Amino acid sequence: MTFTDDKLRGCLRVALGSTMGMLIAKITDSQMGVFFTVYPMLLLGMVPVFNRFVVLQFIGSSVLTSLEVMLLPGLLGHWPPVYTLVVFVLFLWRFYLMARGPLMLFGASGCVSLSIMLHFASYPQFHLADMAASNIAASCLSVAVAALLYGLLPNREPPVARALPEKSDNVLRHQALLGAIVATLSFVVFQMVDLVDSLSAQVATVLVLFPMSYAGAVVSGRARCIGTLLGCSAGLLFQLVLYDHYHNLLLLGLAFWICAMVFARLHAREAMPGIGFAGLTTVGILFGQYVSPEHDLVFSALYRMSSMTVAILVTLCCVYLVHKLLNLFPSTRHQIL
Repeated sequence: MTFTDDKLRGCLRVALGSTMGMLIAKITDSQMGVFFTVYPMLLLGMVPVFNRFVVLQFIGSSVLTSLEVMLLPGLLGHWPPVYTLVVFVLFLWRFYLMARGPLMLFGASGCVSLSIMLHFASYPQFHLADMAASNIAASCLSVAVAALLYGLLPNREPPVARALPEKSDNVLRHQALLGAIVATLSFVVFQMVDLVDSLSAQVATVLVLFPMSYAGAVVSGRARCIGTLLGCSAGLLFQLVLYDHYHNLLLLGLAFWICAMVFARLHAREAMPGIGFAGLTTVGILFGQYVSPEHDLVFSALYRMSSMTVAILVTLCCVYLVHKLLNLFPSTRHQIL
């Protein structure tokens, strides 16, 4: 794919925006630095335009998800079956919005943030109010950063909007149920097993569902595995370069910007989100959530290489089984993989 001047501007927006978010998270000592680092990547790297409708979707999804996570664990945490059913309904609604198309950003960002916060909500060291506040603050910051960068680095040519494919009711039901069932299974597994350090693996189980088909999930899973391996390798390389100076914010910010710029360029050259975006989110999680003055990212990077691969393989098996199960019923049959 031709690398145009607008694509370069897009890469600069993604790299600068995520770096600004990461540095702000470090300066404020946020417990949820992943939000401040990854949200600008989602907003600047996944959405072809930036307008009021995009802002309303992004902020609205953040506020709604924060309210849900503030209420659900306290109200239903002691009734696991009911809690799981409600989580399934929340995922089902969001995946249905994604399948329909116009509110895809609202559904996609909601799935990611809901999955992350429900995962962390089961651990006592994470406070619900702090997570909700960080989620909303990171969303508002990402919007402000995106507006600033689009003002400083605007596109020279208007972006071409993607035409939304027409889908039958059967396909909509199939895609929504496929995503919701597998995402709920992921939620149940991460509630039952102590995997507090497996954020990359947990997020990967949701992101591979975004193509909303078995064939698409296989392609997405392969790209995410490769992108994660490359992202972890890049993080380890810069950890070796920084050595014991990773607590220096200027050096850390420069290292992260270089990583983000490399993967943003790879993402810009791909027709659909793939290896480049997987690498972006990987370095975003590594630098945003796990690097601190007391901890480097060596263990986190090595651990993510194995845990994420296993999580994706298991998720793809679940996607295949759920896809076959849904095709047994005429109302949810979707023969095209």
